Amino acid sequence: MITPQRLVVLRAVVAAGSIRAAAVNLNYSPATVSQHLQALARETGLVLVERHGRGILPTPAAHVLAETARGAIEELDRLDRTIVDLREGRAERLAIGCFSSAAQAWVPQMARALRELHPQLTLEISLNEPYDGGGRRTPDIDIRNESVNAPPLLLEGYHRHELAVEDFFAVLPRDHPLAAESAVALGELQHESWIDHDIYDSPTGQIIATACQAAGFMPRYSARLDDHHATLSLVAAGLGVTVLPRLALLDLPAALIARPLHHPAVQRRIVAHTRRNPRNHLVITAALTALREQTRPSE
Repeated sequence: MITPQRLVVLRAVVAAGSIRAAAVNLNYSPATVSQHLQALARETGLVLVERHGRGILPTPAAHVLAETARGAIEELDRLDRTIVDLREGRAERLAIGCFSSAAQAWVPQMARALRELHPQLTLEISLNEPYDGGGRRTPDIDIRNESVNAPPLLLEGYHRHELAVEDFFAVLPRDHPLAAESAVALGELQHESWIDHDIYDSPTGQIIATACQAAGFMPRYSARLDDHHATLSLVAAGLGVTVLPRLALLDLPAALIARPLHHPAVQRRIVAHTRRNPRNHLVITAALTALREQTRPSE
């Protein structure tokens, strides 16, 4: 069994580049760092350091081991925090995965509602686009978007709850010729320079690409990003137009205007997937209720 603290020391040595520098960063003596590395070398059967001039440097094997150990160390750190919470009588944690605009628009009010019911609850909120979930807990609530024309996504081990169907809009500078129209046909954007907010081709980007294909063209991008706030800034700077869902337009810069799309209309369905976990069922239910309150259509 590998001792986790020795992996921490190894990562410190690899990051610092030498035993002496790592010892300073860790507030250890160089001898202590060396002892940890020697013990780890015995545990793994690997050569972890080699002489270089008058000093000692990590070997290629040490670099690979340090990088591979990263996820394990993060999980152990999370386990340590959980143990402390349990020992000190704190309430449990709730892990939420969501896309950026939902995190901005819906999660704060949901967090406030949960805080009132469970004052000691800790929320762990992670973006699930474009990330693959590495380095974070499996979400208790996973808020995703999907095409209204695609089969419903079912996640193993989760209940599915449809929250809303949301329209997409053309976002234009206020002095753009199309800004005078009450709605914009998607094909009218064919010859425009586009700013893409979804360089990683997550579900929202796929919905837009499919709609453009249906309108008979593929966008010509002048810039591609992975953040809708930065995308809006580039549109405001006159570098092109973009298409975004309503939820991403809450902080629309004054220099821009949003117009509904038609031929075709472009929409997405937003779904909350809640983990089947009786242990924190009441917390999950309260969170889902708060989400539904915010996504309920206005009368």
